[in-house]
Amino acid sequence: MERLLDSLDDAPIIDKDGYEYLVHPISNGVPMLDPALLREVVVEVMKTADLDVDKIVAPEAMGIHLATAVSLQTDIPLVVIRKRPYGLEGEVSLHQETGYSESEMYINDISEGDRVVVIDDMLSTGGTLAAICESLDDIGAEIADIVVVMRKVGDSALDETAFEATSLIDITVEDGEVTVHETLETVDDDVAPNSMHESE
Repeated sequence: MERLLDSLDDAPIIDKDGYEYLVHPISNGVPMLDPALLREVVVEVMKTADLDVDKIVAPEAMGIHLATAVSLQTDIPLVVIRKRPYGLEGEVSLHQETGYSESEMYINDISEGDRVVVIDDMLSTGGTLAAICESLDDIGAEIADIVVVMRKVGDSALDETAFEATSLIDITVEDGEVTVHETLETVDDDVAPNSMHESE
């Protein structure tokens, strides 16, 4: 994950009402997203995630490009959880809160018994993923896996649920700097990840 780690060195950090917000190509599409970086991240997600599923689920907006690439490579259908209602039959609404916003989101095309993997860019305060996973569970879907590219170290709303996410890297953003704490190592292209190590 050399490109991903290198990309953190150049990623701007902005203050949003006292919250240090990492502006990164994977999680914001800003600065410009290098296809080589996206390819590296998607390959790592595919090595990491349980893809023995019926559907890939991704929240709008920044989970979409990751999940789309995984869907293209695996032929697993993609369901995007949107921030606007369409009023379709079976649509389920949920309320999500993050460290800096709150809104309604809407799930379509997930049925009881569906086995799904949730893919997203960043786990920070965890409000979005917690609300999504609880809603999927209420529908009766089986969440086989949750994979995020980056996880901010610390408490999150997901901790208060029965669900756990796997991250490619764990980071902190403090005093205008990003510190990488752990990276997910894979043995080779055919073997699932098996170790976590403290990064230097």
